[in-house]
Amino acid sequence: MTWSEMQPLLTQGTYDTLYMVLWSTLVTVLGGLPIGILLVLTDKGGLLQNQPLNKVLGVVVNIGRSLPFIILLIFLIPVTTAVVGTFIGPTAMIVPLAIGAVPFFARLVETAVREVDHGLIEAVESMGGGIPTLVGKVLLPQALPSLVAGVTTTVITLVGYSAMAGAVGGEGLGSKAITYGFQRFETGFMIATVVVLIALVTVIQLLGDGAVRLLARRGRTA
Repeated sequence: MTWSEMQPLLTQGTYDTLYMVLWSTLVTVLGGLPIGILLVLTDKGGLLQNQPLNKVLGVVVNIGRSLPFIILLIFLIPVTTAVVGTFIGPTAMIVPLAIGAVPFFARLVETAVREVDHGLIEAVESMGGGIPTLVGKVLLPQALPSLVAGVTTTVITLVGYSAMAGAVGGEGLGSKAITYGFQRFETGFMIATVVVLIALVTVIQLLGDGAVRLLARRGRTA
């Protein structure tokens, strides 16, 4: 396979991968952020201390994290079909990608929020600050660098998930590698796909690291 034949396939595969990853990241953040915060607030000593709810959330998150993505992907085919109308294509893959990543990101959020100085939390509580004030003025701003690092890790994980999604018709670089590389014994195309994936992950990591450093510097000067 010549480069002129590879280029449109790699371009389309990269576009489909970015489409799946960006939309599933948005859904993951919207779903995982409140769950991670609730895991902290409902824990023992939290402002919303509720041990039964905390245990239930913890079990759900642990189950979600323990399932291999390829198994979860197949298991969720009926759900994906009900939501999107099909289980094939990049749009359909957003559903299992997001569901698979939400528990992962929720734990990262929990870890980041737990790192916030407890003295700041106590100061807000002593001044009569409620949950919205605590979350909006203390927890999220103080944990922001760690949260951005968590988002970066999640995006890179979703890139890997999206490649696996290609095995069941998810399109993207994984699908192109299987269809045009593995099944047609085109080693050159397989190598090119791997190189694109490595470049994509490297760029995401560099952008994420740069954002974390910038936020950390702003935090020190604030």
